[in-house]
Amino acid sequence: MKTLKTLLVAAMATTALSASAFAQEFTLKLHHFLGPKSPAQTQMLEPWAKSIEEASGGKVKIEIYPSMSLGGAPPELISQVRDGVVDLIWTVNGYTPGLFPRTEVFELPFIHTNDIKATNLAIRAMFDEHLAEEYKGVKVMFLHSHAGQAIQMVKDEVRKPEDLAGKKMRIPTRTGAWVIEALGAAPAAMPVPDIPQAFSKGVVDGALIPWEIIPALKLQDQTEYQVEGHDMTRFGTTIFQVSMNLDKWNSLPEDVQKAFVDNSNEEWLAKAADIWRQIDDGGIKVATDAGNTHIQLTEEETQAFQTVLEPVVDRWVKEVDGKGIDGATLVSKARELISANSAK
Repeated sequence: MKTLKTLLVAAMATTALSASAFAQEFTLKLHHFLGPKSPAQTQMLEPWAKSIEEASGGKVKIEIYPSMSLGGAPPELISQVRDGVVDLIWTVNGYTPGLFPRTEVFELPFIHTNDIKATNLAIRAMFDEHLAEEYKGVKVMFLHSHAGQAIQMVKDEVRKPEDLAGKKMRIPTRTGAWVIEALGAAPAAMPVPDIPQAFSKGVVDGALIPWEIIPALKLQDQTEYQVEGHDMTRFGTTIFQVSMNLDKWNSLPEDVQKAFVDNSNEEWLAKAADIWRQIDDGGIKVATDAGNTHIQLTEEETQAFQTVLEPVVDRWVKEVDGKGIDGATLVSKARELISANSAK
């Protein structure tokens, strides 16, 4: 009897394992550039992946590979997913300048101001008609913003555009470089992890970057001032994408595709916005708790920055017009949709 019972237990275990293996039909690799404990992974990518795994009835397993652990540098992520080296990526559009010129409209100063949800929903609303052709070779799961670029200074107080004249500032994207140039400062491009060393060695006087990064890089120990516009207005933003290799997408059955679509919808974009707002709020709290000065500009002071930075939008429109892209229409549509979604 004991032998028979042992055999039955073993058989049941084997059957369970076989069923589990059968159910999990698709294992997908998601590659990104931040660390495994970054809020982007723990608070956004992991919950998103889990929601799809559950919605697929266990057919899908998404394995997340942080810190470029599958090789390459962050700017290579988009080619990795297009070439099928990886199945999914989370990346910054601006890491590959010129590749997503239409979507770049949302990076411009005073297009996105302070409402992450409104920007996310506006991008989605514009995608099919205005942006989709930039994403050949991939199936976009979702595009999103973060809280936007603020000004963080090592030791210089900033309350008006002239306060940045002659300063050296780290920039996130080429549009960020244009912002800094318009303010009379010198842009310096560098990866996010290099910022602390650049601050400590005096390579730059400050950075155009959101609050979210403060705890991870301990910027509260190297800066004295965190500056943003009235009502949390920022000076441009960064657009991110989560995308899948198109051939991989086309190989998935309809029910699995539906699990991805249903969990990358408007409801998810609103939730992602809340996640990034919470992350950003946590970052500025770390700075102020450490004794840093959080400068929130008045409406009049913010308007002074907008006046100086509006030519950046004109510069962008002129440049993309030369590529056959109707930049003025994109700017008008982006502003219209952000305003409409801000009321939701």
